[in-house]
Amino acid sequence: MSTKKNPTWLTITADNVTVTLSRPAEFNGVQTDRISLRAPTVRDIRTAQQTAAGADDEQRELNLFASLAEVGVKDLEGMALKDYSRLQTAYFRLVQDDEI
Repeated sequence: MSTKKNPTWLTITADNVTVTLSRPAEFNGVQTDRISLRAPTVRDIRTAQQTAAGADDEQRELNLFASLAEVGVKDLEGMALKDYSRLQTAYFRLVQDDEI
């Protein structure tokens, strides 16, 4: 049985994930080289869907990630694409079910 090795830029706990960015970014007016997402609840998912009613999947994802990271959507939109891809990967690792 093989185990997935996490990338060096990713730290996962039961409650959150932290991504080390390839370059510093500004979140809530503060320059940082890391961003964390807390584990989502069903309410978080529903709220993201409701606040982006009629919008595309990307907008719903941005709303969800902004809520989980407690940053503004505009801050996420200002991230380097490479770092946003890391954030997406981190989110999916956070919510995946543990292997049996």
